[in-house]
Amino acid sequence: MSTASGIAVERSASRSSSYSASNEKQPIPDAEVQPAKDTLITDGEEATVPNTVWHARLRILLLAGLAATILGWWITSTILPATRHRWIVQTFWAWFFLGVIAFRWIPNSIVTRPVAAVWVPCVQAPWYKLPYSVRLAVGWLCLLAVVFGSAFGFKLTANTTYGDRAISVLGLFVFQFCFWATSAHRSRVPWPTVIVGLFIQQVIAMFVLKTSAGFSIFKWIALLASDFLAQSEAGGTFFFSATIVSEDWFFVNTLGAVIFFIAFVQMMFYLGVMQWLIQGFAWVFFKLMNVSGAEAIIASASPFIGQGESACLVKPYVDLMTASELHLTMTSGFSTISGSVLLAYINLGVPAQNLITASVMSIPASIAISKLRLPEIEEPVTRGRVVIDRGQEKEKNRPANALHAFSQGAIFGVVVAGQILANVFTVVSLVAAVNGLLTWIGRGFGFHALTLQLILRYIFYPITFFIGVPTGEILRVAELLATKLIANEFVGYTDLQTIMHSDNPLSQRAFTIASYSLCGFANLGSLGIQVGVLSALAPTQAKIIARIATSAMICGFISTLQAAGIAGMLV
Repeated sequence: MSTASGIAVERSASRSSSYSASNEKQPIPDAEVQPAKDTLITDGEEATVPNTVWHARLRILLLAGLAATILGWWITSTILPATRHRWIVQTFWAWFFLGVIAFRWIPNSIVTRPVAAVWVPCVQAPWYKLPYSVRLAVGWLCLLAVVFGSAFGFKLTANTTYGDRAISVLGLFVFQFCFWATSAHRSRVPWPTVIVGLFIQQVIAMFVLKTSAGFSIFKWIALLASDFLAQSEAGGTFFFSATIVSEDWFFVNTLGAVIFFIAFVQMMFYLGVMQWLIQGFAWVFFKLMNVSGAEAIIASASPFIGQGESACLVKPYVDLMTASELHLTMTSGFSTISGSVLLAYINLGVPAQNLITASVMSIPASIAISKLRLPEIEEPVTRGRVVIDRGQEKEKNRPANALHAFSQGAIFGVVVAGQILANVFTVVSLVAAVNGLLTWIGRGFGFHALTLQLILRYIFYPITFFIGVPTGEILRVAELLATKLIANEFVGYTDLQTIMHSDNPLSQRAFTIASYSLCGFANLGSLGIQVGVLSALAPTQAKIIARIATSAMICGFISTLQAAGIAGMLV
C-alpha cells in the first residue's frame, strides 16, 4: 500500500493558501434553500411578493390527499389476501412516507425534545463522564460480542462449518490489523469511528441475512429497483426489437438501463428528492461516526450516484478538503457500485438483495477502513454540519422543469454509457493483449497458459482464504477477484456467471461470498476516473489526490471483501 508520509506538511501549506483564496473569491453556500417567490406584473412594473396563501393551501391539500391515498393503500393491501403476506414491507414503507408528510407541519422538537430529555441525562451524560479508555473497552466488548454471536450463534447452513465461519472472523481482525500496521498515523486512529463502523456493518448483515423482516425489506427494495430499471427495455424494443431485447444484449439492455436511471436521478435532483434522501443518510453517519459533513454526504451518496459524481454534491468544499477527507471520498467510491449498473449485474445472475446489501454495508465499512488507514490530523471545514451544495439553483443552464431535467439527464446518461462501453471494450482488449504476451513468454519456461489472472490468483489466495471461501474453491474465487481488480466488476460477474453455468459450479457459500466480493468499483480503470474527476474539482489538491489514490483503491477493494467475509459468517 502507498503511504501518506509527508502529506501533513505539504497539506498545511497548500490548504491554508487555497482556503484563504476560496474565502476571498467565493462564499461557502448555505445549506438552506431560499423560499420560492411569486412574481406579479402591474402596469408594466414587476413586483416580487412572498408565497401566496392559495399556493400554501394547495400544497396542504395535495399532501393531505397523498397521505390519505397512502393510508388507504396500506389498509387495503393488508386486508386483501393477494398482498397480505407482504404486510411487513407494506407497513414499513407506508408509515415511513406518512411520517415524512406529517413532519412537514409537526416540528421536529415534538420528538427530539422528549427523547433528549431522557437520552442526555440518563445515557449521554453518564457515558461521557467515563474515562476514554473505559468507553473504548466497552465498545470493543460490544463489537466482539456481536461478531462472535453472529458467527457462532446461528444454525449452520448447507455446506458450511463453524470452521468456515471462524476463518471469516479471523479474516475480519486480520484486515483491521493490517490497516492499523500500515496506518499513516497510528497514534491518531479514531477508534470509536472504527468500532461503530464495524458494528453497523455487522448489524446490517444480521438484519438482512438472519431476520425475515430485514430480508423481506431488502428483497422488496431489490425487486423494486430491478423492475424499475427493467422498464428501460421498452425503449430498447422501440429502437431495435423484442427479440434482441430478450437475448439480453449488453449494448441494448445494460447501457439502456444506465441511460434511463441517470435521467431519472437528474429529475429527482431537480425535484429535491435525492438531496433529501442523501442528506438523511448522511446525517445518520455524521452523528454515529463523527466524520465531517462532506465525508458523510459523499459516503452516503456513492451507492446511489456512483464514484466521482458523489463529490459534486459538495463541490465548493472539495478544494478545501484534508488529505483524510479526500482519501475517504475515493475509498467510498471504490467500495460500492452505483444504481445505474445494478440491472447489469442482476442480468448476470447476481441476486439483487446481495448487491444492495453489500453496497449499504460498504458505507460504514469504507469510513472505518479509510480512517484507520489515513486518520484525520487536521480540522475539516465542514466539521459539525451536513451541507449539500445547492449551487445548481443559480446555474444558467438549470432545467426549466422536471421533464427538461429528465431530458438533460438522458444526454448525460449517453455520455456515461459511452464511457462504460469504451472502458470495458479497451480494458478487456488490453488484458487479452497482456495475457497473450505472458503466454508467449511463459512457453519459454514451460508454462502454456500464463496469464495475469493466473498470477494474481495465487497472490490473492491468502486474502480469499480469510474471507471464508471453502478450501477447494479458493483459487477459482481468487481468480475472479484478480479479474475484477485488473479489468472491472463487469468482467468478474460475467466470469462468475460462466462458472455457475458450467458442469462444476461453485457451492452456494462460495457463490454468495464471491457475489459480495465483486460488488465494488475498485479496479485500475476506476482509479484513473476518480483521480481525473477529483483533480478537476480540486486542482490545488492534484498531487495529494494522485499520491493517496492507490491506497484508497486498496482500501475500497478490501472493504468489499470485508462485507463478503461478514456475509460468510452468517451463511
